[in-house]
Amino acid sequence: MAQHDETDSTYEERQARRAAISPGGNAGVDEAMIKDVVHSFYGRIRADEVLGPIFDGVIGDNWDHHLAKMCDFWSSVLLMTGRYAGRPMPAHVKIDVGGGEGLADAHFARWLGLFRQTVAERCPPAAAALFEDRAQRIAASLLMGVKFSRGETPDWLGPVKSAPA
Repeated sequence: MAQHDETDSTYEERQARRAAISPGGNAGVDEAMIKDVVHSFYGRIRADEVLGPIFDGVIGDNWDHHLAKMCDFWSSVLLMTGRYAGRPMPAHVKIDVGGGEGLADAHFARWLGLFRQTVAERCPPAAAALFEDRAQRIAASLLMGVKFSRGETPDWLGPVKSAPA
């Protein structure tokens, strides 16, 4: 396969190549579906008695900005658009859920449960399965990062050899 770079094709041609090989494109995901999933999901989050106050405490009055950023994130993940350029790990590591406690397994499990409900209701099966797969991977990665930041390690990693930062 020939190598392509910015000198031998237009932006539109590069975007078309990305769309052709993107996992979301192959599952029928498009920008409208991403927007629908993101807005519906965060509507559930905001109404949730456990997660709603956590998100409101972090996002405050910036929901429009957050929703746009999450649409860019999912577009980058599923359609390979490259629109998201944030750093989600530091944002999740610093979240305090009250009493000096950070995010825990139960928070991510609840987040995933609401996400699964949303995509099951709003997407065809192939798209829902893809969204769910990526959400599970993302949640596992973020949870591991949060735990590492607290000096916790998974059992399979063995004992920590240095003091937590």
